[in-house]
Parts: sequence; C-alpha cells; structure tokens
Amino acid sequence: MQRRQFLAASLATSALALTREAAAQSAAAGAREFYQIRKYKLESGPQPKLVGSYFADALIPALSRMGMGPIGAFSADFGAETPIYYLLIPASSVEALVTVDLHLAEDAAFLKAADPFWTAPAASPSFQRVESSLLSAFPGWPKLTPPPSSATKAKRIFQMRTYESPSYRDHVNKVEMFHKGEFDIFKTAGFHSVFYGDMLIGPRMPCLTYMLSMDSLEQLNAKWEAFRDNPDWKKLSSDPKYAFEPTVSNIDNLVLSPLASSQI
Repeated sequence: MQRRQFLAASLATSALALTREAAAQSAAAGAREFYQIRKYKLESGPQPKLVGSYFADALIPALSRMGMGPIGAFSADFGAETPIYYLLIPASSVEALVTVDLHLAEDAAFLKAADPFWTAPAASPSFQRVESSLLSAFPGWPKLTPPPSSATKAKRIFQMRTYESPSYRDHVNKVEMFHKGEFDIFKTAGFHSVFYGDMLIGPRMPCLTYMLSMDSLEQLNAKWEAFRDNPDWKKLSSDPKYAFEPTVSNIDNLVLSPLASSQI
C-alpha cells in the first residue's frame, strides 16, 4: 500500500511540475490561453435538465470564482450524437485546468449546489460519460473572443469544427494557413471567430479545433459560400506549399446553441 501511495504521489508531483513548466513557457510566449472542452454524453429524459442546472447553479459560478471565463455552455443541435452538452473553459495556464476538479472539491458553495448532480444514484445517473480535451490557443488568436454584447443569445448559434490531419507535417501546415490569411477571410465572410486551438491532449490527434459564431442557421451556408468564393482563400488554398496534398483528412462539424447559463 505504501509503495502504491508513493508512486501515486510521485506521478502527481511530476504532472504538476510539467504543467507549471508549460504555464511558464506560455507566459514567455505571450500569454496565450488554454482551453478545456468537456463533452457530456447524456440520455433523453431527466439528464439534460439535471446537467443544465448543474452548469448554471454550481459549475459555472465556481469556475468564475476561480477567475476562469467567460465559460461557454452549449447543446448540440446537429452532430453524430444527441443529447450532448459541451462546456468550453478558458484559463491562463495548463495547471489551472488540470487541477480544476481538485479546487472544486474544496469549494463548499459548489459542493452544496452540485449535490443533486454529484450524488445521483447508479440506477439513475446524472450523465453517461464525460470526455475532456486540452487545447492551446493559436499564437495569432491568443484569447477567446465572445460575440459582441449586442448579439442576442436567443438567436445566436455556434459552429465548432475539428480538423484532423493525416500527418504532423500537414497539421503544422494547416495551422500556418490560418495565420497566413484564414483569420481575415473568416472575418470578411461575416463570421465571428470565438477561438482557435491546437489539440494538446485528446482524441484524433493531430488536430485543431475552432469555433465560429453567427446570428442564425440561415446565415451559415451563405457565409461559407462567401468564404469559399473569396479570392484570397482561392489564392491561399492553391499555394503549392499547402496544395501539394490534402492538409485535412477529416472534419468534425458541430452546430451548437448556447444554454441559458452560457457566458458566451
């Protein structure tokens, strides 16, 4: 037993040291944010309401008390699985994100508000599974940018896209394409860019994930058509550096609606 405890303590110490080193490197590089994306797999019935209340009454207020935010909370309108809720948590360091659950367990107000979610019995669980991924903001888009405050949340929708690349070389080239012009092309097409992140830990690597916002679903196809027809995009995408082979092998494309508790 003592050996197991020693090994666990050693691993925890090593992990903490690595996260502190990553945080220091981030600060030196210009204070890019990090993101944790949580995917809550649910079943139809009481689970969506219970998790929605957990977000609104317990988790998001507690994360805000830790200085994290704005927090995004979304339901999937279109995707491979539903019902699915997503939580987007920005932070200034890796350490803040990987230790967030330890700090939640020390927050009495959180524990009281989270009790219905945390103590749900096995026969009637509050969720099916939670999957988490860790991302680093792109150097050229270092901070999460919520839609303008004038935007109406009731109308707003979000598109979260994940690009898988066939190799790390192609992944690096695809990230470079964003910095060589795609940010501006999205803006010209009428999209609002929320974040761009490089996957550090998660499934389907190497990959990147980014989020766009618009006022309505009706706008989505029109804005993408404007993006594809933009002469700057045609020039960039035909550049021999990027066009010699596909830089993206698969796209995961989600359309999301903000929950009432979302700060984005």
